[in-house]
Amino acid sequence: MRAITYTKLGPAKDVLQQSTLDDVPPQPGEVRVALAFSGVNPSDVKSRNGRPGITDPAFPEIIPHSDGAGVIEAVGAGVDPARIGERVWIWNGQWQRPYGTAASHITLPTAMAVPLPDDVSLETGAILGIPGLTAALAVFDGSDIKGQTILIQGGAGTVGLLAVQLAKWGGARVITTCSPRDNARVEAAGADVILDYSAPDLAAQILAANDGALIPTVIEVEFGLNIALDAEVIAPNGRLAAYGSAKSMEPTLPFLPLLFKAVTIDILLIYLLPQPERHQMIDKLHAALSAGALSCPVERIYPLEETIAAHQAVEAGGRTGAILIKCDA
Repeated sequence: MRAITYTKLGPAKDVLQQSTLDDVPPQPGEVRVALAFSGVNPSDVKSRNGRPGITDPAFPEIIPHSDGAGVIEAVGAGVDPARIGERVWIWNGQWQRPYGTAASHITLPTAMAVPLPDDVSLETGAILGIPGLTAALAVFDGSDIKGQTILIQGGAGTVGLLAVQLAKWGGARVITTCSPRDNARVEAAGADVILDYSAPDLAAQILAANDGALIPTVIEVEFGLNIALDAEVIAPNGRLAAYGSAKSMEPTLPFLPLLFKAVTIDILLIYLLPQPERHQMIDKLHAALSAGALSCPVERIYPLEETIAAHQAVEAGGRTGAILIKCDA
């Protein structure tokens, strides 16, 4: 199979290389998927660069990326042969495994290849694993959101934009923050109120947008930078769902206001989501897609041999959609 691999950590241009590897036949309980697209996420490029305290890859040779979509072409013992030919999307492709989706094929447990609804594109399927499930968990892993006001910090990001759409589909009123350049996209996603994330009086603007009432649910992309503001605007017994803190990985918590509001801080890591909850979030995504309530924008699709450029595009930031790799050309 054709693949992009790395054997050491570092910049994409220094460590990513094209490789031809032996096919991996499916073992009992596994399927082999011919991949059409692979999704490139910030977590993929951070893992390839190396995280604090980690100097070597977890495996001697790694194919990066956890998200992807394609068609099952072979099954192992114990898997229904009727799955052959089924369109699927992948979750946790390279989580605690050496071979991910930046390749022509992937072999993995059958449960990790989710049937893709007939009316959903393979491109969208390649976005559902990390961004889609993270957004669904952030929005729906709390109380019923119908009629509730939700604050989504960073509504223009890949996860944030999906969260805006899912929250509106779920019946919530959505206040979101972003750069003014992204207002039109976020408004099109359904946000009721859009505020400049850099406004010096942002907390006051958030509360004014909610008629002075505190916010029961806050979804946070930059936990470390925004925790003080979130503590100010969140309601007593509120839920703060944080899925990122890239700009401040060792935040200082304003414990007293969080304590006296009995705030639940919900740290989301989609890789570790237990199966029952994962199935619930998959069902939410599929239902929203079927209802036409969820659009997964793609900024650019790179050929497999240009995976270095795709990683660099993710690292550069400022995207208006997901970055995908075309695996089957």
